[in-house]
Amino acid sequence: MGQSENQQAAASETQPSLPPGQRLQRGWPVLHYGPIPRFKPATWELQVFGATADGDKHSWTFEEFTALPRTEVTGDFHCVTRFSMLGNRWGGVSTATVLGLVPPAPEVTHVMVWAEYGFSSNLRLADFAAPTSILATHRDDDPLTVEHGFPVRLVVPHLYAWKGPKWVRAVEYMTADRRGFWEERGYHNLGDPWREQRYTYQEAPGDGPEA
Repeated sequence: MGQSENQQAAASETQPSLPPGQRLQRGWPVLHYGPIPRFKPATWELQVFGATADGDKHSWTFEEFTALPRTEVTGDFHCVTRFSMLGNRWGGVSTATVLGLVPPAPEVTHVMVWAEYGFSSNLRLADFAAPTSILATHRDDDPLTVEHGFPVRLVVPHLYAWKGPKWVRAVEYMTADRRGFWEERGYHNLGDPWREQRYTYQEAPGDGPEA
């Protein structure tokens, strides 16, 4: 193999890979449905409810939430509108921390993540609990702006970004799946970008809740 071929091979090994149908994005576009909520720190809380192991609802005030153990993960951001941002550093509270502090009942299979104005997104428990899933407050060391979800948004790097709502307010533990906001409006129930699971019509049997 000649020098140019070696260089091409090395470049291909270091070139970031993208899910099918995606393009690299410079900058971070602002996309969301509805208005931007007003943050009220005195009344803000993050709830965990539903099928918890102890049967109780739990919550943290903003001060309590910001005092939880923090972590940092590196993960990509794939928007269903076909742009991707690679290698982001997300800082915040890992979903594993939430699951450890408020364990789900043994029969829990899914979660519904609730955000401001009743927006919701459903995930399999395994996706919510993944090592890179995080309730993010920062990106690349900078606090999130309100347009990007301040004070906290869910980030699940291995799924399309709509599965990680901005302005998260609650996590509901569920013993059966049901569709969230965009999933009820034609988006795929699972949202795996590597399988290009964008829309409901692409779902295979078992991908979504039974009708």
